[in-house]
Amino acid sequence: MKVKLTSRDIARMVDLSVVQCDDDETRVRALAARAREIRPCVATTLSSWIPLIKELLADVDDVGIGGNVAFPSGACLLQTKIAETKHLVAVGCDEIDMVVDIGKLLSGRYDYCLDDIKGVVDAAAGLPVKVIIECHYLSDDQIRTAAELCVSGGASFVKTGTGWTSTGATLENISLIKSVVGDAVGIKASGGIRDLDTLVEMHRRGARRFGLGLGRENVILDQADALPGGVVEFDSEAPGS
Repeated sequence: MKVKLTSRDIARMVDLSVVQCDDDETRVRALAARAREIRPCVATTLSSWIPLIKELLADVDDVGIGGNVAFPSGACLLQTKIAETKHLVAVGCDEIDMVVDIGKLLSGRYDYCLDDIKGVVDAAAGLPVKVIIECHYLSDDQIRTAAELCVSGGASFVKTGTGWTSTGATLENISLIKSVVGDAVGIKASGGIRDLDTLVEMHRRGARRFGLGLGRENVILDQADALPGGVVEFDSEAPGS
């Protein structure tokens, strides 16, 4: 089956972010301004900036606000994650991206990680929760296990990473996660998505949400607009899938 996407369709699959530690108020305001222009699915920033981004986009009803829990290590106590999640819900976030405790995951503390995910999912009170497993640090077997934990914990999406590591989402990781989760949960690719061809190939392999840092969207959307009719067309599945 063929998929046809315009730049508008692509923007609606993007979580546009300002989540680096040195992102200041100017960047947050720039995020809001760009969100008004392209209408991403979600505009997301770090917790202390949520009230501001919420205020700046108060009259834009088709852009969700994304809250980030336990960035970037996931290594705070579950009680802290629950409190942060509840606060983000209370101030009006529409989705939650949480970082699972990467150190515990690497230590094989899978029961702990499952409780970690379930605790945030429960605290989110029905909002979609995307669980960041930070593939950069994980072996293939650990990625499989982490994806299974996301399904068992009630997550809405498995997310490849925070964007804080030197390795972003890879085609191989998207395929690997898809082989585990099937259609049980969504997949969000985050980090390292620099051009339209990469985004399209990740879509073919199963990703349906794409985390792009503010400014990274420009090339991708411009490339889509430059195509004949402003439409990118491709097979819905990668060869051999």
